[in-house]
Amino acid sequence: MKRANHLIPLIADPDNLRLAFWKARKGKNHAAQVEAYRNRLDKNLTALREQITTGLLDVGKYHYFRVYEPKERLICAAAFDEQVLHHTLMNVCHEHFERHQIFDSYASRKGKGNHAALARARSFTKQYDWYLKLDVRKFFETIHHGMLKAQLEHLFKERRLLEIFGKIIDSYEAQPQRGVPIGNLSSQYFANHYLSGLDHFIKEKLGVKAYVRYMDDMVLWSKDKAALKRALVEITTYIEGTLHCTLKPVQLQRCRLGLPFLGYRLLPYQTRLLQQSKQRFIRKLNIAEEYLETGEWSQATYQRHVLPLLAFTWHADTEAFRRKVIFQNIGQLP
Repeated sequence: MKRANHLIPLIADPDNLRLAFWKARKGKNHAAQVEAYRNRLDKNLTALREQITTGLLDVGKYHYFRVYEPKERLICAAAFDEQVLHHTLMNVCHEHFERHQIFDSYASRKGKGNHAALARARSFTKQYDWYLKLDVRKFFETIHHGMLKAQLEHLFKERRLLEIFGKIIDSYEAQPQRGVPIGNLSSQYFANHYLSGLDHFIKEKLGVKAYVRYMDDMVLWSKDKAALKRALVEITTYIEGTLHCTLKPVQLQRCRLGLPFLGYRLLPYQTRLLQQSKQRFIRKLNIAEEYLETGEWSQATYQRHVLPLLAFTWHADTEAFRRKVIFQNIGQLP
């Protein structure tokens, strides 16, 4: 694949900078950082253009906080001016990252997403007898900086762009020379690309026909259990030797016993919610109901939070569950 070149003029184009600002502000209109940036928008975008063209970037101003859904994670949010920078880069570089993705990679891609991944996984679960489920241990925390930079050099030729990527990568460490921050737009692209070589290895070298990846959640299907065992040996060697990561304990199981994937349990002809997904749904619905009753949330805010919860359950066979929970907590049907 020919490496992309001459992208800096496109990235630093005033129209791209302005588009990046409008993307970065989405959902944050009333945040103090956004208001301050918007009040000096032309000056801020001119300064950003100067940073991009000279390479004299100021990055690494992170705000840390923890979330506990679906599991405890440390989120590292970049300052708003850095978020604008990330959008300027990915507005232009998106298509070059995209070209290296296989069809069945579903995270952080337009027209993909977790529901498309779920539908594809459901289809394979009907067709095959066995699945092999893989998950990288502490994936974002263990991405190797040197390996990531080497991968980017195979994708992009422009030295200034690679230097900018390098500064963003070096601005964060979960451990020495490892890790990208969860919560940044650039991290989503870097992490997704980090495993794209493994995708091609699985599909092209190992010849696996049924395979789905959603970020670091990977599933292979086969009618032959032994074939999946052989694939596991090759994949483990690739992940440890090439990517310098390790796998969590793997799951090799019959499809008729159920595949846990993205909060659901997939069976050949049925989709259920995992028990922890049910508990999370009930907990969040109770919190939303409490906020509505106390007046902390308006009806519109309540609906904005509850509708995605309901939408998550609609992708499983959960009508009886929804009716039971909603009657108990709200007293009416959705």
